[in-house]
Amino acid sequence: MKTLWNTISRHIVAPTQISAGQVLGLLTPFSRSVHVRRHAAAVIIARVQLIAMLFAVLVPLWAVIDVLVFEPAVAWPLVALRLGSAAVFVGLAWPRELSSRRPYAQAMVMLVVMLMVPPVFYLASMQIIEHSAFSDTQRLVAQLYAFMPTIVLGGLAVFPLTALEILLLALPVTGVAVLGMTADGEALNLASHGATLWFMAMMMGVAMFSGMSQSHYMESLVLKALTDPLTGAYTRRSGSEALELMFRLAAMADKPLTVLFFDLDHFKAINDGYGHDAGDQALCTFVERLRQSLRRSDVLVRWGGEEFVAVLPDMPARELAAFLRRLRAAGFGERPQGGALTASIGAAERQADGALSWNALVELADQRMYGAKHGGRDRAVLPGDEVLSFTA
Repeated sequence: MKTLWNTISRHIVAPTQISAGQVLGLLTPFSRSVHVRRHAAAVIIARVQLIAMLFAVLVPLWAVIDVLVFEPAVAWPLVALRLGSAAVFVGLAWPRELSSRRPYAQAMVMLVVMLMVPPVFYLASMQIIEHSAFSDTQRLVAQLYAFMPTIVLGGLAVFPLTALEILLLALPVTGVAVLGMTADGEALNLASHGATLWFMAMMMGVAMFSGMSQSHYMESLVLKALTDPLTGAYTRRSGSEALELMFRLAAMADKPLTVLFFDLDHFKAINDGYGHDAGDQALCTFVERLRQSLRRSDVLVRWGGEEFVAVLPDMPARELAAFLRRLRAAGFGERPQGGALTASIGAAERQADGALSWNALVELADQRMYGAKHGGRDRAVLPGDEVLSFTA
């Protein structure tokens, strides 16, 4: 079984590899990080705008065929319907800023609106043409409208979505298709509608595979660009972007936001005495141990060398001392020669320190970290210059 999975991973989802544990993340969107969700939102919105721009032009142009093929009593209502649909597409294609608070919700709303335009057009067109007597040409054009829900399902394949999202988006589209099939009073049956439903199911399956593949590849690229290759912590650039966003959200909601600045004590002695491989291992161990104590919502950034920044949303200053004691009690790993790996820590909190920008918050935490280092290391300096010593 393991060999089969490795073969699938190597030949089907290449050029990136996927573990069995990552499959759950491709089935549902709930495990996506803030960075990945924001990037996915930007991709979805960009593709919605591009597709909407194309349809804003193509949908009205098709009105020429309606006028040439159908009688005026049918053609002009269809033209009006097309112009209304084109107006919706123009609204979707209109340039807009990515929401800073809920970008993924913004992207999904735009996607749902775009996806529902063709099925709604299909239902409305059925009401317009259902009582008309058609020639063969008119009947052919009318039958083309019935493919709109299926085309929508196939169109889901261009978006980086999880399986659950595609299923939820496909349900209303499929429901509209079923309404259209039974609009004339005919009961849904396998003989008449089975082929169409099977084809729609196939389109949904293709969309699921494509969406999951795109999601995995996008997440791999985003994480590779955002994280430090040695420790797996965020890089300074990506961490700064996350901190800027988190600071803005905290300021808007008037909530606490804490920054912890870590500097490993006597780290140069590890590199000089035991080599850079030992130093790299110490950094990796430090990050691994620190992550075990941090919360899921916290962000850990490799600021440079042996310096790390942890961003803690909703962490008030009054809870910092107890939090840091638990952090230090859990340990940061061991030095190559034995003994505990320690760090000097500076802490700053947005509300307690009256910081007006994320840069000022980091700078203040950095200054307090140096105060902890000069004060004897293995300690933390908190807001109000409270000193918390971890030395027994």
